[in-house]
Amino acid sequence: MKNIDVMQDENIQEIIDLIKTVKGPRKLRAALEDYHDNDISYALEGLTKEERLNLYQVLGAERVADIFSYLDEPDDYISEINIQDAAKVISEMDVDDAVDLLEEIDDDYEAKLLDILGRKKSRDIRLIQSYEEDEIGSMMTTNYIVIHRGLTVKEAMKELIRQSEDNDNIDTLYVIDKEDLFYGEIDLRDLIRAREKDDLDKLIITGYPVLHDHEKIDNVLEDIKEYAELSLPVINDQNELLGVITAQDIIETVDEELSEDYAKLAGLTNEEDLNESLLDSMKKRLPWLAALLVLGMVVSSVVGIFEEVVAQIAVIVCFQSLVLDMAGNVGTQSLAVTIRVLMDEDISAKEKLGLVLKEVKVGLVNGLILGTASFVFIGLYVHLFKGYPTSFSFAVSACVGIALVIAMVISSLVGTVVPIFFKKINIDPAVASGPFITTINDLVAVVSYYGLAWILLINILHLV
Repeated sequence: MKNIDVMQDENIQEIIDLIKTVKGPRKLRAALEDYHDNDISYALEGLTKEERLNLYQVLGAERVADIFSYLDEPDDYISEINIQDAAKVISEMDVDDAVDLLEEIDDDYEAKLLDILGRKKSRDIRLIQSYEEDEIGSMMTTNYIVIHRGLTVKEAMKELIRQSEDNDNIDTLYVIDKEDLFYGEIDLRDLIRAREKDDLDKLIITGYPVLHDHEKIDNVLEDIKEYAELSLPVINDQNELLGVITAQDIIETVDEELSEDYAKLAGLTNEEDLNESLLDSMKKRLPWLAALLVLGMVVSSVVGIFEEVVAQIAVIVCFQSLVLDMAGNVGTQSLAVTIRVLMDEDISAKEKLGLVLKEVKVGLVNGLILGTASFVFIGLYVHLFKGYPTSFSFAVSACVGIALVIAMVISSLVGTVVPIFFKKINIDPAVASGPFITTINDLVAVVSYYGLAWILLINILHLV
């Protein structure tokens, strides 16, 4: 279930108490008018089945449809209602919300519901269901106002009022021509301000941005965000208006994309949730973990090469995790910045090069600062708490500090170049980069640290 803040939790409890104590449908319906549908959706969980069924009857199909649109798992509640009443609720829902609900229920039950629903609603639902999940058409809604070109201002206002009974996305009116092809849009504010004798054609914006139904969501998400409109029309190859994408759809899609990218950075194919089975979670994680196990063995074998260093200077092992962790942290930071920049499909090669140089500079400066701090504090720690001579202690801390600088610079470079390379060869950088960069950075940190210890402490300073 979604997170609930304290104030919302109080509202939800008030709603539950009202439903349980207020007698009479009219009084209960009036009492619940002061509460948001989202809060009522949370309250359903605190009611018995009988109380919920009574509530549905009191509120009516239209209000129940609004409440169900906020539920994470509406199928759990729609199954409590008889199929005729369920069809009435779904018929009152926005078509995109109805599609989301139908995806969660049994196929046979869905087929029966679609047969009961009106012809237009069933047609709109089947249209959206016909698109792949990654296509614009799959996230559009038919909740919008459409008028024909050639109407007067007065006729357009009448049409707006008529259609607003069933559609609440009224900020933009979409215009189609005599062949029912998309022509443009009218801003509601402009229509309200227009005089009755004004030419409606002068209010129509014909260069309004449009989306094509089979476009991939990932490819146009940045464009959608840049237009910052409350809704955008969706057309097909024949220029027919099929639906619109609303601001709420855009917000939800951006949130889903961020969640998906976060999961990918962890090496998962999809974001897992609490309801996912053990077997499904294992299937998602095991392939990546197996690949990383092989790469981890490579890193371990490299550590084995420096067995002589560890044997002669045992204290050096104490700070291995520090160098590895810092290299990993820096690489992850650079990766996150790069993935975000690569979302812009129009970024030039020069800008990519600038990003690489910037990240390397950031890694260098941060490395110098942290390397210097490590030199001082680790030197004091090894001398005061481990009892080693001052010269030996600060030689070890110098080794750690220099290794930190080298590892952080290289990790910044790797964290930037690797996702750019994957993007270039058409592999999703969010999927491949995270685990790959982690292992590379471990390898870089191990070689830098133990290689430097072998060269500086054993071969140059001859401390053993």
